[in-house]
Amino acid sequence: MGYALPPHVVKSSELEEAIAPTLRRLGLPPGQIESLSGVKERRLFDPGTLPSQAAAMAGEQALINSGVSRDKIDVLVCTSVCRDYLEPATSAMVMGHMNMPHSVQFFDIANACLGFLSGIIAVANMIELGQINYGLVVDGELAREPLEATLQRLAAPNATADDFRQNFATLTLGSGGAAAVLTRKDLSRTGHIVKGAVSRSATEHNQLCLGTPTEMKSDPHGLLVHGTGLARETWPYASREFGWGPDTVDEFVGHQVSLSHFTQTFKSLGLPLEKALLTFPYLGNTGPASIPLTLALGEAQGRITKGKEVALFGVGSGLQCIIVGVQW
Repeated sequence: MGYALPPHVVKSSELEEAIAPTLRRLGLPPGQIESLSGVKERRLFDPGTLPSQAAAMAGEQALINSGVSRDKIDVLVCTSVCRDYLEPATSAMVMGHMNMPHSVQFFDIANACLGFLSGIIAVANMIELGQINYGLVVDGELAREPLEATLQRLAAPNATADDFRQNFATLTLGSGGAAAVLTRKDLSRTGHIVKGAVSRSATEHNQLCLGTPTEMKSDPHGLLVHGTGLARETWPYASREFGWGPDTVDEFVGHQVSLSHFTQTFKSLGLPLEKALLTFPYLGNTGPASIPLTLALGEAQGRITKGKEVALFGVGSGLQCIIVGVQW
């Protein structure tokens, strides 16, 4: 694993200061962002930083941590929601930043906040098919542009309570980069194993969260209700696939959205919340970088250790739920 944390910390209270007149006019007391989401702060890269640069920083760290030289990588997959351009693929820009050799193929995978899990599955399948020996999955997310644009909209004198509700999810966003090197079991130095994955979808709810480069409009209540329902539908498939019982999983690494989403999901599934790594209070929602960032930080902090059974899971816009089983 590799990760890149931005240098600038922005507290939720600072965001609220920028729209204080609107909050007072709407009768909303201070502390709304933190009280409703649990996000105390998030991190931002320097202005002008590109998604590919954040992804490349994490990718370089993953190569160092894995001890795998760049000439051994067969494919680089970028899973970022944020993109440098519509064309070429952001993975091409990452390749350039990392000075990857001509032998490396590249492509992007777009699957909202589940992109990194989809990237892991795609590269793992390429390994299982014998097409490659080593793959690098990277992700870089930038929240500065949508945050600044949203604050400007909400500071307008005609901003309404509905505007605040629909744009609330944007105010929880954070930035970060994450990466992972995957390889064949017989070449692995760590012995970590991707055991497999299961997924379920509910695309009748594909309008609940709609994102653009400068805005993410969502229905928070609808996402909570239907997202939790989809997680509840998916979990039994993971239990059967990986032989998980009530106490089998040692650590849950989920997509970091908010405390209400975590609490409701774990309560619904009858799972212990204390087994969940929570990074959203100080990182915010970093999109598809969220799960790998949390996993990498959990390992760095000594919580995720050799031999632990880990569940990587999330519900992403669309809606889709993916659960990946990992033996650490």
